[in-house]
Amino acid sequence: MAEEPKETKPGFLNPVAGFGVTFKAMFKKRLTEQYPEQKKTTAPRFHGRHQLNRHPDGLEKCVGCELCAWACPADAIYVEGADNTDEERYSPGERYGRVYQINYARCILCGLCIEACPTRALTMTNEF
Repeated sequence: MAEEPKETKPGFLNPVAGFGVTFKAMFKKRLTEQYPEQKKTTAPRFHGRHQLNRHPDGLEKCVGCELCAWACPADAIYVEGADNTDEERYSPGERYGRVYQINYARCILCGLCIEACPTRALTMTNEF
């Protein structure tokens, strides 16, 4: 059988013990991070924000195939593809991603969308 806990008597020592903990914490050195001015370095394989890449000539790498949206387990990516015309070319292929949205409230930063992209148009940066 388990022992019943002892009942403490209300008295002077209970609040004094609590103040003792607070008093000790008052003199500890604080560690404050100055975040916007001094950013922490991230690990090389850190999964941060997504980035859509372009070719060196300025055309988009995204062909609007929606494979990244299908691979996303959180359903956080919405891609709407459109066809290129001879007057307006946005990518070297026949299609491009006209609308590309990532809902970061749903994104779990798993990186499956990066692996699914056939043109390597989508990468993850070290920004958080």
